Order: sequence, then C-alpha cells, then structure tokens
Amino acid sequence: MSDRPRLPARAMVFAAGLGGRMRPLTDAAAKPLLRVDGRAILDHVLDRLDRAGVPEVVVNAFWQADQVEAALRRRAASGIGPHVVVRREAALLETGGSAAAALRDGALGPAPFFLLNGDSLWLNGPVPALHRLAAVFDPARMDALLLLARASLAVGEVGRGDFVMDAAGRLRRPAPGAVTPYIFTGVQIAAPSLFAGAPAGAFSLNGLWDAAIGRGRLYGIVHDSVWCHLSRPQDLPAATAALRVARDPDGVDQDVIR
Repeated sequence: MSDRPRLPARAMVFAAGLGGRMRPLTDAAAKPLLRVDGRAILDHVLDRLDRAGVPEVVVNAFWQADQVEAALRRRAASGIGPHVVVRREAALLETGGSAAAALRDGALGPAPFFLLNGDSLWLNGPVPALHRLAAVFDPARMDALLLLARASLAVGEVGRGDFVMDAAGRLRRPAPGAVTPYIFTGVQIAAPSLFAGAPAGAFSLNGLWDAAIGRGRLYGIVHDSVWCHLSRPQDLPAATAALRVARDPDGVDQDVIR
C-alpha cells in the first residue's frame, strides 16, 4: 500500500470570476466578497483552511481585483491566517488555466494541494471536510479527489448533479439527461499529475477531470454535512440561515450540524 500524504501545505482559492448569476450584486463587487452571516464568503473559505492547518494560500483575482487585494490586506493586518499570496490575472484564465499557471510558477509547490472555489461554503461534520479529503487522497491512484455534496443536503438551487460514483469512489459523468445525487462542492485535492500536458491560457478544470476519468484516476468522497450553493442573490440569506443552525446558544459557530 502506498503512503498516504499529509495535509497539503498549500491551497489555491479561485476568486477571479465575474459572478454573472449574482448580478446586480456583482456589478460592482467581487462575488467572493459578498457577505454571508455578516462576513465575506472569502473569509469563510480562508477560515476553513486556517482551522484545518493549511499555512499557505494563493488567491487569484481579476474582476474587482483591487477590492480582493484590499480585503486580504485587512485580513492580514488583523493577524488572521493563513498566509495569502494574491495572483492578479491580466485576463480571465478560468479555473484550469489559473491553477496551471500557478503550478508552473512554483506557487503551489511539487506536492498535492487544495483547490477551492472562492464561493465555496460548507459546514463541517464531526471531522473537517479538508481533513477527510487529505485522509483519503492517494496520489498513487488519484489525480484529484473531489468533495461532493448530496443534493438533499444542499442549500440553494441545484441541477441534475455532476458525477456518478462507484463503490470505490471512482467518478464518471452521468449519461445525458440522467439525474445523479452528487454535486461538486468546489472543494478538492489535486496532484500535479492532473495538469500533465495542460495547455497555456484559459481553460476549465472540466477538461482535466474528463481526462482523469479516462485514466480511472478521478475520485470523490461525499460530504457529511450541509453545503451552500451560492449562485443567485437569494442564496445568500438562505446560507446565512444554514450557518446559524450550527451555532450554540451563546452564538459561537461550532461549524458542525448536530
């Protein structure tokens, strides 16, 4: 049996997108800076990484990049971790292109790393989701391990689902028109091998996932608590309500659905 990796020391958070479905809120604001329960979504994501013990994070920025950088400077000045490096993009590179560029530049290092969408918002179960991913990820068998949500536990509008998963956790795409209960949460561990042969420029991670499916190396685990799909303006108050369910009577966020 191969050695399992420790918790990745680095992560990348995608915060460059235009957030079109959140308009008009994103007409003059970066989507990750929209607020849920009184705090920016990006702060929630970085808090999860900090609590999990991930010390180094890359955040990309394009739309309203000055806002993103200013928010991260304020966070750093307050002494809240993790350490964040901002990568400003002259043009949108999409998720795959952004991660590939950061990997080529050495910003993500040679070991597996977390990739998170800047609008990812989830509640942890008894074991933090990032720890669960790290415990399962095996680069000898996997190019990426995705955290999937059950549609029945999702907050917000969800579609037909993203992946079919076999008993071993191996993923494939659903047949056209089919419905699957598993939705990608925007949270994953990836190995540098996922990006072997990746092109320069803008492209989505979907193409790399499809190639990994063809190699039998794309896997998933199912999240054991609530995940919030933040797509439309009305999803923000719904997510706020979901987070407040996880608080104790004194108002302290326990980050666990009891």
